[in-house]
Amino acid sequence: MTGTRKNKYNIPGLILIKNAPACDSSECPELLMRHDKPSNSVVAALRERVKELTCLYGIAQIAGQPGASLDEILQGIVELLPPAWQYPEITFAKITFDGVSYTSEGPCDGPHKQTANIIIDGVSRGMIEMIYSEQRPGADEGPFLKEERNLINAVAKQVALTVERRQAEEDKLKLHAQLRHADRLATIGMLAAGVAHELNEPLGNILGFAQLANKCPKVPASAKHDIEKIESASLQAREIIKKLLVFARQRPPKKTLINLNQVVQDSFYFFSARCAKEGIELVQALSPDLPKIVADPALLNQVLVNLVVNASQSMSGGGKITVSTRSCDKNIYLTVEDTGPGISKDILEKIFVPFFTTKDVGEGTGLGLSVVHGIVTSHGGMIDVDSKVGYGTRFEIRLPVEAKQEQEEDW
Repeated sequence: MTGTRKNKYNIPGLILIKNAPACDSSECPELLMRHDKPSNSVVAALRERVKELTCLYGIAQIAGQPGASLDEILQGIVELLPPAWQYPEITFAKITFDGVSYTSEGPCDGPHKQTANIIIDGVSRGMIEMIYSEQRPGADEGPFLKEERNLINAVAKQVALTVERRQAEEDKLKLHAQLRHADRLATIGMLAAGVAHELNEPLGNILGFAQLANKCPKVPASAKHDIEKIESASLQAREIIKKLLVFARQRPPKKTLINLNQVVQDSFYFFSARCAKEGIELVQALSPDLPKIVADPALLNQVLVNLVVNASQSMSGGGKITVSTRSCDKNIYLTVEDTGPGISKDILEKIFVPFFTTKDVGEGTGLGLSVVHGIVTSHGGMIDVDSKVGYGTRFEIRLPVEAKQEQEEDW
């Protein structure tokens, strides 16, 4: 059994192991010399280790602060680094991440530099730099110690882990927001479907009787004109109901095997002249090896027209609209990107809600993007929106390719 026995040399801090072999009398003076008083180099080494551990502890504390932004965390970390190096009075620290730099106080250049890359998912996203502003004698890596190499590598890994953790938290919050949004749209969709079905019958009666009255030979001209207005309003209302049913996915799409690139090229016919007239550059960036999918070409054409028309209406002073396609991971992507004014965050959360519009009265029904959402969802796809005020908006539609196999089996 292992234990300790009395320190017969009465040396503070010296622990002897029970049953350990006894030292030779000639070795005891050396033992006493080694444990009597630590050398200056040992004290210096311990002091450096304490500094390194203090730095790592401080980084862990900063990274764990609730509510702190990534910018605040990286700035806090960079300010902790210089005191952990051997010559803090001439040490300058710099962290560069995704093109943004965070620096400590002090000179930003010098004859000696130690660096470590910040690697996330196998990709270098940035770098940590430790700079000595003055010459210092050589050590393990120039004037830097091997322990400082280990420390800068450890800090780079800690920064990478912090970023990954923050990104995971942001993705989780984004997913929860998407789920809440999808649930809200599903509820609105059920309500819209009910309203549309309830309005269909009386609207059909109004339209039918108006058409019958208009055929009566003895109707005065003024009354005939009013009846035509009733017909026109009824037809417009019927189109709105059709859009509500598309949004609520109450009308099944007529799917066939199609090439999305062909749909895009056919759709350009409808709005290329309009965009040119308004000073808007229309660009196609279509993937040449795009796989075919099973979809309703007429509905996808409506999706593209709605998105491009919305984009063009937001750019009264001209701009650029880019329509692109690509395939990745058993999905194909249709992207419509503009250089317009962008959409604020509070409006972005409502753009797919039926009848929500920022346009003036009479300029839109607020159903364009609702219909887009309904069509994409009816095809088993998803639509993502990314917008920055002052820079533009990007709609990306993801449609599954595997539906093609299911359709082929049905044939």
